[in-house]
Amino acid sequence: MWVDGGHTTHRGPITDGYVQSKHMEGYFQERSYLVDWIEAMVKPFYPAKWNVWFPMIVKWSTQSREKALTRSTAAEAVERAEPHGISLWIAGPMDMSFLPYLRYNWSHLTPLTLKNRCEGLGITSTGEQDAHFTLEGHKFLIFGGSIHYFRVPREYWRDRLLKLKACGFNTLTTYIPWNLHEPERGQFDFSGNLDLTAFVLMAEEVGLWVILRPGPYICSEVDLGGLPSWLLQDPILQLRTTNKNFTEAVDKYFDRLIPIMVPLQYHHGGPVIAVQVENEYGAYYKDKEYMPYIKEALVKRGIMEMLLTSDSKGEVAKGSIKGVLATINLNKLEDDSFDELYQVQGNKPILVMEFWVGWFESWGKKYPLKNFDYNAVLTEAGDYTEKYSQLQKLLGSISEIPLPPPPPITPKTKYPSVKPFLYLPLWDALQYLNEPVKSQIPVNMENLPINNGSGQSFGLVLYETFICSGGLLFAQAEDMAQVFLNEIMIGVLNKENKYLTIPEFMDCILLRILVENQGRVSFSREIENQRKGLVGFVQINNVSLGDFTIYSLEMKKSFFKRIRSATWKPVPRNYVGPAFYHGILSVGPSPMDTFLSLPDWNYGFVFINGHNLGRYWKIGPQKTLYLPGAWLHPEDNEIILFEKMRSGSFIKFTKFPKL
Repeated sequence: MWVDGGHTTHRGPITDGYVQSKHMEGYFQERSYLVDWIEAMVKPFYPAKWNVWFPMIVKWSTQSREKALTRSTAAEAVERAEPHGISLWIAGPMDMSFLPYLRYNWSHLTPLTLKNRCEGLGITSTGEQDAHFTLEGHKFLIFGGSIHYFRVPREYWRDRLLKLKACGFNTLTTYIPWNLHEPERGQFDFSGNLDLTAFVLMAEEVGLWVILRPGPYICSEVDLGGLPSWLLQDPILQLRTTNKNFTEAVDKYFDRLIPIMVPLQYHHGGPVIAVQVENEYGAYYKDKEYMPYIKEALVKRGIMEMLLTSDSKGEVAKGSIKGVLATINLNKLEDDSFDELYQVQGNKPILVMEFWVGWFESWGKKYPLKNFDYNAVLTEAGDYTEKYSQLQKLLGSISEIPLPPPPPITPKTKYPSVKPFLYLPLWDALQYLNEPVKSQIPVNMENLPINNGSGQSFGLVLYETFICSGGLLFAQAEDMAQVFLNEIMIGVLNKENKYLTIPEFMDCILLRILVENQGRVSFSREIENQRKGLVGFVQINNVSLGDFTIYSLEMKKSFFKRIRSATWKPVPRNYVGPAFYHGILSVGPSPMDTFLSLPDWNYGFVFINGHNLGRYWKIGPQKTLYLPGAWLHPEDNEIILFEKMRSGSFIKFTKFPKL
């Protein structure tokens, strides 16, 4: 850019290899003329793919100073011209104070408009307290928000991304969950709702830059912090270290993942401007060689954008590594929030990678604010909140260009209640499942010889063995187990209660232990100890039991395909025990979002057309489950409940969540 202000000349960066056009001169006395001329005359003849230096002289009459170019007009002109490789030569007695604004406005350039790329996200400093990010050498402000593609139905990705953009954000951050992309060892899935490339390119279309957080550990409050549960099969493997067995698994995953990420990077024409190395390692810190290993694993596979680490206050020093920008995670701002960043890396720009605006809740806990979706800026259903309005107002007040209009609210509806009409007791379903595992000792969920040797990740496991006397039962059940004699429940085992008295009985009887995995912890060194099912021996009066028959109840879509072929029965007035219940939800020709509730049911899971909607539990606090309209078919839809305790009556629907 060349700007001639009469007595002052500013020469901005011009990309090498330009093509000089003919000299053109125009007289513009009003804002609309200049802006419209750029839009109507420059863009059609000089498309974005050309690298053009176009010295345009803009003059105005000194007799019409009241109509002369204003600061914002000149800025808007340059803003519209620069993405097309056009340099403006603005001549006249103008106020040069718009130049800093032009640099700020570079933050509003979007991936699809910025075609001529040389310098990616960088760092510069003009003084002790004036470090900032740059893009193509210009000051760049990062306003980032997180949307996780694996948590949002693919049909709603664009809606959520547009809402992020309309709030004033210019950057999307997202984790990449290893456990979902490699559910079985060596079997990868980047399709459907896990199509990372499609999600990132959609963000680019919407006008968002992207920061990727590939882990391998991501926390994200997901099962095992995003690590696949089959890693727990190996008793000597040490998670998040340079232990050979762990790094071999990471390398194989990165060999598949990183080639997907590489073409999405800024220097390859994509929207990805930075990549995070692991996640919050300062809180784990077991191996000083681990973080450098992960950094090198990314770089040698082609990651070339800025690298970041991310840690909470007090843990930045342990989680940071040489040559990587340290960032911080906070839930509130305090006077000393950034002191550790300055100590670790001196005068570098501050980036708060996570600012927690809410948090999750636990079943059975009572909080003043009940919210399943973290009390986030957007709700789980994508609805606006007061926080969204406040952020939009704030970011809009510092943006020199208008924010795009927010998308309309996704409509909700209340469907008629559904009464399940068929049921299938768990005991009747067993014959339709995959062949059970036979073992002399209990086998924990992760070590079951199923899923091509990768074990079981989620769901429940049923253990059966015959016993011929009562006594004191001991079992370490992770996380909650119902204990049955034949089909009669006699008690519950959990982390706190490992003992149960079995009454005396005649003859031998079938002991059944149904164990539910309620989720592996996502944080701390406890991730090493997250094997589920029955862990260790099962004893009665200190005598170990054997000859177990073990059924996997993983409840994937293939599981429901099998039990649909079973002989279902009409639902009785009251059934006690674990069972599946089948009903039909009729929604008409145009399905809409809704919320499902089960006010007189007890504890179980809801599946809609094979999609796992989530857990319900009468202890609360959550009372409704979000049902995306995108998961519904026109007209009839299958609902299957797996109720663990006792049957209820109706499945109800509402327009509003009760969390």
